[in-house]
Amino acid sequence: MSNKLFNEFDSVSAKQWKQKIQFDLKGADYNDTLIWKTNEAISVKPFYHADDFKEQHDVSNTETTWNICQAIFVADAKKSNQKAINAIERGAESIKFIIPSEAILISDLLENINPDTTPLYFELQFLSETFVKQLTAIPSHTGIHIHTDIIGNLAKSGNWYHNLKDDFSKFETIITNTKSFSVNVSLYQNAGANIIQQLAYAIAHANEYLSYFENNKEVLSALKITFNVSVGTNYFFEIAKLRALRILWDTLATAYKAPPNCYILASPTKRNKTLYDYNTNMLRTTTECMSAILGGANSVYNLPYDAIYHKDNEFGERIARNQLLVLKHESYFGLVNNPSDGAYYIESLTHQLAEKALDLFKNIEENGGFLKQLKEGTIQRKIKENVTKEEAQFNAGERILLGSNKHPNAEDKIKHELELYPFVKTNQRKTWIEPIIEKRLAEKIEQERLKNEN
Repeated sequence: MSNKLFNEFDSVSAKQWKQKIQFDLKGADYNDTLIWKTNEAISVKPFYHADDFKEQHDVSNTETTWNICQAIFVADAKKSNQKAINAIERGAESIKFIIPSEAILISDLLENINPDTTPLYFELQFLSETFVKQLTAIPSHTGIHIHTDIIGNLAKSGNWYHNLKDDFSKFETIITNTKSFSVNVSLYQNAGANIIQQLAYAIAHANEYLSYFENNKEVLSALKITFNVSVGTNYFFEIAKLRALRILWDTLATAYKAPPNCYILASPTKRNKTLYDYNTNMLRTTTECMSAILGGANSVYNLPYDAIYHKDNEFGERIARNQLLVLKHESYFGLVNNPSDGAYYIESLTHQLAEKALDLFKNIEENGGFLKQLKEGTIQRKIKENVTKEEAQFNAGERILLGSNKHPNAEDKIKHELELYPFVKTNQRKTWIEPIIEKRLAEKIEQERLKNEN
């Protein structure tokens, strides 16, 4: 279509649009009626206009590079190997192995899998220089990504793997060898942190590692970081969250003269998943994966609809993988690069989130840094404050989960299907800090319904 058609119409400024809206409101206050505030204190306007931006963005029509990932918990190396091969044959383009023990034999796990063609991500639930050396000794190790995050383990468990000094000593040896580390941002999202907190904690968390290597130019200049991110159901905000994360990392890395690019491995959150009317979980994970892709995640792995109450099973995992296959090959989410560029609403959200998260990050640093605030319990307290707010909104019906606090099916039964304990587990033990606990929003109401099941 010729652009000459549009030249026949006068452009309309943001001021003119607002005047028209105010006229149509017939005396009602514009700000009170049409502008609403989020839990992050961001004011959402009824419209966004090019006048709000000094710089315009073009949408590129080149192919994007995100890949479909399959997450596999490795209890048995040979069985997990077969599971990975099957997933690759059925459309997975990368594999994330979650390794619980050094006893896992790498040779058995990676038999007939080529990391050059199928990127492999290793989340180790232990700290071992020896195990990492075995991984980096593999001839095709360029396709192997080792996620090392000692602070993430501390925040989640409340303890170091061994102790602060020993953990950082091993961490230094591993990072000097691999030139890469990871940051578990998912923990903060699944525990109930708001988006600004997630972003600020992610950067403050990463900053602890960068400052540790501040005088090691060799490591810093070649450093690769992976952010493991969970994506919630607030569609446009979650798109903006991932974009803001890249801006924040670019700013932080540049200050340390580290590479400004980061790798984002994304998956749906557990925070909003439910036991009852569990098929709605598929709808939630679909839009969450869409947000991850449109936000620029490099790799996306899906959460099976029954993951919170069923053990790993072929049906749930196949459906989860197929959701991504449909998005990539039938909905064409793999054919446009940076599709969010130029969307004024998303651009506005991106920069507001980045600015507010940067302010919070600076506050954390001014008060001793992320580790100090973890030890003092400040981070935990701030997350709990947001959790309390969200739970009050959920109980009041302002924050809705279909099938739970909105349109629940009274005839729905789930007790007989439970294979996993779906609620927060309590385990009294001594910890160095208060751990950050992941908790789903619907847990309390679900526990009451389970008690009343026949």
